[in-house]
Amino acid sequence: MRLARALALVALPLVGSPAVARTGPQDFAAGRPAPHAPPAAAAPRAAPAGRDAAAASGPDLSEAFRRARQVPALTSLLVARGDSLLGERYFHGGGRGRVVNVRSVSKSVISALVGIAIADGDLQGTDQPISDFLADYTAGLAEPRKAGITIGDLLSMRAGMATTSFRQYGAWVTSSDWIRWALRRPMVCEPGTCWTYSTGNYHLLSVILTRATGTDTRTYARRKLLGPLGIPARPWDRGPKGYYLGGNNMGFTAREMARFGQLYLREGRRGGRRIVPASWVRRSLRPLAVSSWNGHDYGYGWWGRRLAGEEVWYAWGYGGQYVFVVPRLDLVVVATTDPGREDRRFEADRAIFDLLEGSILPEVRRAAAEGPQASLR
Repeated sequence: MRLARALALVALPLVGSPAVARTGPQDFAAGRPAPHAPPAAAAPRAAPAGRDAAAASGPDLSEAFRRARQVPALTSLLVARGDSLLGERYFHGGGRGRVVNVRSVSKSVISALVGIAIADGDLQGTDQPISDFLADYTAGLAEPRKAGITIGDLLSMRAGMATTSFRQYGAWVTSSDWIRWALRRPMVCEPGTCWTYSTGNYHLLSVILTRATGTDTRTYARRKLLGPLGIPARPWDRGPKGYYLGGNNMGFTAREMARFGQLYLREGRRGGRRIVPASWVRRSLRPLAVSSWNGHDYGYGWWGRRLAGEEVWYAWGYGGQYVFVVPRLDLVVVATTDPGREDRRFEADRAIFDLLEGSILPEVRRAAAEGPQASLR
């Protein structure tokens, strides 16, 4: 993986009183060790009870949680390794059962659904042109290049069309046809040649999934991905034409976010069940483009960079909603923030990366290096 440059920021919240919650391996699916994961003993082991239980049998995360509590917008921080939860804290009104609007973490979910649809034969592959499913829209476009945009171009944000996000987002979501509005954005480069972040790309993928499978995106997600993970398919926004919004506003708890991250850590398996093809996971967590505004790598709906010497991939939602996957350390880290504290969102983004790079990754790596007794599994 290329070294990512510069730290930058963009990308959600939980209920109940601030709490210290922890669990054992029964909350996460058992699976084979991820590639490059440090060796572990055969049987998963739950953390013993007590305030510093995680530190007693593995990494000492007390300093990371202490620092996390001082971040005003942060509502949860969850750290899981192997099949065990190393630690879990909720702050500032967050709680274990609170459902979070994960914003653009939803893009990583849509990406997984595309991979499943390809494996099932509903889609031919990432080189398939979008005009195969959107001919009623692309046939009338003045710009013929748009008909040649591929599914892979949409996934990697290389469609070549101007963005529907940022300052354009309001105009897009208040339009009478989200599909037409997205496809009428001007071309800024040849498809596949430049990176432009746009939620409209992922809405087009949601439309394509619906037309290819004959099933609306939410129902398809429940059957193929969320249901097998034990995650409810909660309602989210639909556009004026009835298609579910691709790439934004899905709802998860922090633990459900961790379960989704662990699915990618285990190359698409939960327990003994294959949910997402391993080849799709590997392809998604691979640099396909470099963001023009933060220098981070981008795959299929996942961001990548190096932190504390480790390869880190993450699903990212606006305001500070994160699912981090660190393959070599067999690690998943989830962070969420209060969407009502958007005045502090950039501060939260910086703080979350600082926590990961300065506290969590070094401590987990230290514990793993000290041998099986020092690492939770």
